[in-house]
Amino acid sequence: MEWPAEILDFIGQHILNVPAYLIGIITAIGLIALRRSVGQVIGGGLKATLGFLILGAGAGVVVASLTPLGDLILAVTGAQGVIPTNEVITAIASEQYGTTSAYVLVLGFAVMLLLARFTPLKYIFLTGHHMVFMALLLSVVLTVGFGEDLNWLVVVIGAMLLGVIMVVMPALAHPWTKKITGDDTIAIGHFSTLGYIAAGASGQAVGQRSKSTEEINFPKSLSFLRDSMVATALSMVLIYFAFAIWGLISLPTEEALSILGSADRGAFIMDAFAQALQFGVGVAIILYGVRTILGELVPAFQGIAAKVVPGAKPALDIPIVFPFAPNAVLIGFLASFLGGLASLALLAAWAGPVFGLALILPGMVPHFFTGGGAGVYGNATGGRIGAAIGGFVNGVLITFLPAGLLLVLGELGVENSTFGDTDFGWFGILIGSGLLGSTAVGVILSVVIGLALVIGASIFQIRVVNRGWVPGAKRDAWLEEQKAQLETQRAEAAAN
Repeated sequence: MEWPAEILDFIGQHILNVPAYLIGIITAIGLIALRRSVGQVIGGGLKATLGFLILGAGAGVVVASLTPLGDLILAVTGAQGVIPTNEVITAIASEQYGTTSAYVLVLGFAVMLLLARFTPLKYIFLTGHHMVFMALLLSVVLTVGFGEDLNWLVVVIGAMLLGVIMVVMPALAHPWTKKITGDDTIAIGHFSTLGYIAAGASGQAVGQRSKSTEEINFPKSLSFLRDSMVATALSMVLIYFAFAIWGLISLPTEEALSILGSADRGAFIMDAFAQALQFGVGVAIILYGVRTILGELVPAFQGIAAKVVPGAKPALDIPIVFPFAPNAVLIGFLASFLGGLASLALLAAWAGPVFGLALILPGMVPHFFTGGGAGVYGNATGGRIGAAIGGFVNGVLITFLPAGLLLVLGELGVENSTFGDTDFGWFGILIGSGLLGSTAVGVILSVVIGLALVIGASIFQIRVVNRGWVPGAKRDAWLEEQKAQLETQRAEAAAN
């Protein structure tokens, strides 16, 4: 082999084939395009690379904690328990699909910019970790459908679909987002948008005469749940304890103790406690890795996007709406978790045995963030009732959709985790179902799905968003009437 070929082979096999290095290179290129200094380019590229490596280290801790929990659940229920955690399944899948997803991510961002530039969908999706999650999901589903021999096709189709979903979902949610924020300056870029739209629609249907959640006060004792690391650890402690006690009751003592390698019953309970805390530690490491990546990757992308698509709206992460209705966040979270528990019972009693769906365990983190967001959207159109019903509907969706998604994830579906948010579920199922036939049919259906989404969202943008449709207008009129009556009563009381 001649030395030029050897150099190219080295770059391809040992640099571009390593996801952490590729992410670092992408970040450096973006910073160069933004005319950053040499030190900023080198530092940013290295930090993004280290973030990806940190993410992988956290995955090892989480997998070590999830494995015995999956064994315990399987032993006591006969079903496979799955924790839908985006960060965890991303870290697990990156080992096999990381390189492909990196190419999908970069090309998909370019497709998004083109669509934002040349269609009515003027949104720039800037929630970096969800870009990474969706790129990896599409890489997995398309590789399962097309096969590993057609990796180039996976990259091309995956990038097209990623770009499409990143401009379509912010547009579909924008009437409700404008209702929450009161202006048109930002959009939501978070792949649980179906849950937020469902929450807003549910609130509009049931809460036409319900006052806002912000007219009530929550006890401060629940504020600790806002800390995602604490919420994660607490949720896993409760889940581990529930199944550990169940195991001690329903299984022979020796069999139960062997699952966690415990010496006695007391050690078994404390081992369960330790494993639950280890899960929290692993997720905290993963989140730190993701934040490290995003701290460098997103600014590079954002600067490029601002130059390529002037006038576009930034689509941001869901916590951006939390300050608009803090009480609705807690109501939505609790209602979403309740919806998850009810759906879990339905899965265990009926849907699992009949349809072969896995047992999806409710996790505090996805229910807090997506449920909290659903509560805000439900409150905007339906007040307190809307926040509660919207959160509950979200909890049902993020239980059943991940269960269905596992059916199209191939061998990755045995890893005791899956993507948790609604858009990963419906989009992954839709794309995966279209790949059941031949490769040619799968390509055609994928392109048709992408075109249908862009055309449909463009029509929605022009006829609904741009014309200023306001969801929950009847409730707004009722609130104004109530306000006017209250002011009249106060004026009469003052006169007397």
